[in-house]
Amino acid sequence: MSKKLIITEKPSVAMEFAKALKITTSRKNGYLESNDWIITWCVGHLVTMSYPEKYDEKLKFWRLDTLPFIPEQWKYEIIPQVQNQFNIVQQLLQREDVEEIYNAGDSGREGEYIQRLVFMMAKPNPKAKMKRVWIDSQTEEEILRGIREAKDMSEYDSLSDSAYLRAKEDYLIGINFSRLLSIIFGRRLAQNIHEDRASISVGRVMTCVLGMVVSREREIRNFVKTKYYKIMGEFGEEQASFKADWKATEKSTVWESPKLYNETGFKKEKDAKEFIASLSNKKAIITELKKSKQKENAPLLFNLAEIQNECTKRFKIKPDETLEIIQNLYEKKLVTYPRTDARVLSTAVSKEINKNLNGIAKGCKNEEIQGYIKKMVEEKYSTNLAKTKYVNDSKITDHYAIIPTGQGYENFNGLPQLQKDIYLVIVKRFLAIFYPPAEYNKIQLTIEVEMDKDKKETFTTSERVCINQGFLEILKPVDKENKKKKSTNGEQDVENKEEENKNSENKSADLEILKKLKKGQEVLIKNFEIKEAETSPPNRYNSGSIILAMENAGKLIEEEELREQIKGAGIGTSATRGEIIKKLEKINYIEINNKTQIITPSQKGEYIYDIVMQSMPDMLNPKLTASWEKGLDMVAKKEIKPDEFMTKLENYINSKFNKLVVKM
Repeated sequence: MSKKLIITEKPSVAMEFAKALKITTSRKNGYLESNDWIITWCVGHLVTMSYPEKYDEKLKFWRLDTLPFIPEQWKYEIIPQVQNQFNIVQQLLQREDVEEIYNAGDSGREGEYIQRLVFMMAKPNPKAKMKRVWIDSQTEEEILRGIREAKDMSEYDSLSDSAYLRAKEDYLIGINFSRLLSIIFGRRLAQNIHEDRASISVGRVMTCVLGMVVSREREIRNFVKTKYYKIMGEFGEEQASFKADWKATEKSTVWESPKLYNETGFKKEKDAKEFIASLSNKKAIITELKKSKQKENAPLLFNLAEIQNECTKRFKIKPDETLEIIQNLYEKKLVTYPRTDARVLSTAVSKEINKNLNGIAKGCKNEEIQGYIKKMVEEKYSTNLAKTKYVNDSKITDHYAIIPTGQGYENFNGLPQLQKDIYLVIVKRFLAIFYPPAEYNKIQLTIEVEMDKDKKETFTTSERVCINQGFLEILKPVDKENKKKKSTNGEQDVENKEEENKNSENKSADLEILKKLKKGQEVLIKNFEIKEAETSPPNRYNSGSIILAMENAGKLIEEEELREQIKGAGIGTSATRGEIIKKLEKINYIEINNKTQIITPSQKGEYIYDIVMQSMPDMLNPKLTASWEKGLDMVAKKEIKPDEFMTKLENYINSKFNKLVVKM
């Protein structure tokens, strides 16, 4: 009797496939089997690339005459710790009664690589059809759809090519340049960090990220605060007044004056005072008055980088911990696939979105969430997302945004509190897209103080008041939520509420004053004051904001043409960025404050940065790393051939070596 074989990435996923297929037979040694199906699993990677010494014993030693090392035929080997499971998978793949093999690995580039390595080493039954299961969640419905709609595995060959090339690139750059720089600079590094020996570890992604951290730290360290003096005017009537900020324009008496620090202030307080004196006994006219209603829609949904950044802000946890938690929520069927770069939904998913909402309404017992859903029903908020910014097929590659499935609530109560909290953050972001926009009344006002000889000094102000919270009812700003959590008794809660109400009342009062004014109206000048200001350095990265910076590497690139060319290609991938940060901390190149998650470079990290800057500075530049990532993406999309990418990589390594060896 013929069988169908499914291979998943790990045992827990295999169990979900077994439940979906109603396989109730007892678990055997490393697999499950029924009349029709066999289900087995990897345990992460079963196969790895061989170290250089497996090619030649001489390569065990780090010597210049053995570099650069670029194999003609690549070698792979079974990881010893998982040899038993590999043997089980291999035996099943080679069974004569297996007529269909389903690759049900993680639905991404790395998941494809794990499984392809196994197939390459295990040599499956050549008569069996090879299929690929690609799913967005681990709900029973989605698993069955994935099996039913599984495509021929050859359709994912270009993704596999990209995965192999990514591994080869990291291997070649890491091994060759770590060895070369250690040979050239290792002794100097050891002396600087007061150790007997020291090696230098470089990598395609991690060296670039180290560069971002060190350059930001040095920018802060070298920053010199500069004081300057801004001018503010108070205008209005006897009983009511408002304040407006001065800004130098071409009409100003001090336009392009060397006394100015910038267009909003003076370098010296003395000059600011003289300027104020020149404004006495002048006439002030309202020259522009714009009244408008503004609407602000809910933000896009979470991708992995966004939720990692959010969790660092809210819960002070590291990106790899966030991924681990969301991966668990995914395996518990509560959320969709986590390793995604997309922040929107597909058209197909948007048509079925009521299933997710109904599932949350029935299954989620959280009172706050139920209150939001109840309001959605009572106010008849639309769930038709088709023509909104939250649905865009062109912005989805492998997977759509992270959203709740509306299922898995039988697993919810057993979760640790932090996992529950993160799940609710995802649910709230999801529900917010169905709520109406926040609405504001806004007034922008320009006043000109008439000076001598047709000169005029310009003051501007604007006020915005929220008149309808809309989605903000769900997505309260993080600082407000944290403030609420810090409240330990009723009195503090009342105090916070009173402060919020007072700020809101003040804004509304200011708005009411401005609303009574008219364009062309002369207003009373009541007072001018000087406000001391100072420049501030950029913020340090934290473990969440560095993930966003890695995702948006293109923004760090100065050349507009290149920035556009590599648009969408960040540093690393959604699946690997957290691990890169973790590795940099582990090898003591960076330090992360456990309470604040602020990242600073270690002394060793700064020495490594200087060595790389001296020897191969492009390794620190986001444009090199992002352009390699773009190349891998082009291979996956069949826009270039794998050989073309590999040739460029080999040429890069050889040219770098030639330049560095000449410098020695």
